[in-house]
Amino acid sequence: MKKFENFCKALNNLEDINRYEPPYDNVVLTGLVSLYQICFEQAWKAMKECMENEGVSTAVTGSPRSIIKEAYRLHMIDDESAWLSALQTRNQASHSYNQQTALEIVKNTQNIYLSLFHKLKVSIERNWIY
Repeated sequence: MKKFENFCKALNNLEDINRYEPPYDNVVLTGLVSLYQICFEQAWKAMKECMENEGVSTAVTGSPRSIIKEAYRLHMIDDESAWLSALQTRNQASHSYNQQTALEIVKNTQNIYLSLFHKLKVSIERNWIY
């Protein structure tokens, strides 16, 4: 599954977020936010790919929001509100030129989203790959 492989690579790259500590210079901060954006994009696309492979009709034209809601309904993920928050964070990342926004994205990634991504990886490996 190509999208899942891409997600795993993006998650592996995102692990670097824990190698850095504030204060971040602009290049590092921008890079960390970008790592989050890429991992989120690959995560929801991996969810979509799994659903499509199982014939879930709503996945074919699904937006990230609808894919997250369907993934929750199908027990692929277990925290719908955290994933919807991650989506909102992804949407805010375009404003990462604002240092406060960027710092919050990095903090939330370290404290919340990294764990969500790992849980998704385990869920897909255990329940969606045959």
